Amino acid sequence: MPFKKNYQLLILLFVLIAFAGFKNANNPVKKDGILWLTLEEAAAKSKIEPRKIVVDVYTDWCGWCKKMDKSTFSDTKVVAYVNKNYYAVKLNAEGKEPISINGKKYNYNAQYRAHEAAIALLNGQMSYPTTVYLDEKMKIISPVPGYLDVKDFQNILTFFGENFYKKQSYTDYTAGTPPPKN
Repeated sequence: MPFKKNYQLLILLFVLIAFAGFKNANNPVKKDGILWLTLEEAAAKSKIEPRKIVVDVYTDWCGWCKKMDKSTFSDTKVVAYVNKNYYAVKLNAEGKEPISINGKKYNYNAQYRAHEAAIALLNGQMSYPTTVYLDEKMKIISPVPGYLDVKDFQNILTFFGENFYKKQSYTDYTAGTPPPKN
């Protein structure tokens, strides 16, 4: 009889291990993605080690937002560039949790059905997805509305990340026109 109980326990243990392995195969842990932070975390890190901040303003129901997550934000070159040069923030425009930045508190605004932080970052132009670029002092450089494929997103990342925006237009930058010499 003890052999039968041990045998049943071994089978149960085997089934549990197999199930756990199957479950993990369907939900792999993403190790090499963009290091997403909250707005508060990015602000705190930027005070210690100043960097520009890129904010992905999204909603849970936005199909183009999900497409950017799956394609653009998972591209290995994009991931490497963002993690090296920016603090990256995911901001749910319809999130309900308060956000405090530099002593100012932002809350969900029921009238707009959006978070005040998203309203401020998007200058009231609520469009999803929108990537917002902030300088090292958390001042808005520019919101960029709409879905961006890998190539367009990389161009914009480097345009702002390497300060080309201070020297020339985006059109000239993408055309390969050298910036004017000072």
